[in-house]
Amino acid sequence: MKFFSIIFIGALLALGASVLSANEQNLQIFSVDNSKGTINAKTVQKAFSDVEVIVDVNNDMNSIFSKRYGKVHHKKYNLAIFTNDKLIKKLMHKYPSIGMITPLTMSIYVDANNQINVSTLSLAGMSRITKIPVTNPNLIAYSKLVDSALHKALPNGKYLSVNHEARASDDVVTEFTTEFELEDGETYVDAKESFKEEFESEISPVGFLVPKSYSFKHDSYDFFDTYSIIRFNAIYPVSKNHPDAGAYAPFSVVIYKKKGDDTVHIAYPSIDNWIGDLGIKDEATVKAVRETQDMIKGILEELTE
Repeated sequence: MKFFSIIFIGALLALGASVLSANEQNLQIFSVDNSKGTINAKTVQKAFSDVEVIVDVNNDMNSIFSKRYGKVHHKKYNLAIFTNDKLIKKLMHKYPSIGMITPLTMSIYVDANNQINVSTLSLAGMSRITKIPVTNPNLIAYSKLVDSALHKALPNGKYLSVNHEARASDDVVTEFTTEFELEDGETYVDAKESFKEEFESEISPVGFLVPKSYSFKHDSYDFFDTYSIIRFNAIYPVSKNHPDAGAYAPFSVVIYKKKGDDTVHIAYPSIDNWIGDLGIKDEATVKAVRETQDMIKGILEELTE
């Protein structure tokens, strides 16, 4: 088979003054003193779940990094992914682009001063990737839910000032379209599953992993899937000086087909965003990021041509 004046005031009032400074950049870092060691990745996960933000994967990256590279950069470093199905389904009715931040991601890390930090996308960052207006009530609700989870996870915490000298990216997202030619008796879901198998068989040999995938059922779509993807050879060097990169990693690839439309859409947030949003300047690290973008883009170009 061939595989073919924006009203910021209302949003800010809804989120509260504490999120105002965090939304000035595309990511936010919530932090609190953890000298007593009472907060860790597991307690953060429980706090998120208590407000119906479900953490599906919460990986100890130091364990992985020490085995693969023989060295770690931070006292504690976890990458986690999380979702809220109710809000995702509300948004995907009009904005399939929500799939590019489904799941949302975070890094949970302890620095040299025993501060525990959690980095996530801000409301501005969520809007920038998805092109969903910052005034959209469901997107505001999603950002507010993350804010509630952060405050519950890190009591007495606060948002840090993020000064990455962020630079605009040329292509915020990378997108493809194709069509699936069905064999006799085959459904579009069958074709999507075949595509997924071929996609994973292509990315695995070059160092990509899929820690979690999602399939959402919705009346507007024949299928709507997202794949959470990571490449250790990218996140390891980036996380050394930019542990808050977990706001972007793992990254999400969405694949969907609307009912009554032959076109299959595939998209993900361009990995190059990391360079601009995190202010990455180290040449070797920039190279690793761009290599990762080129790899995943090349594979999807080949599968959709």
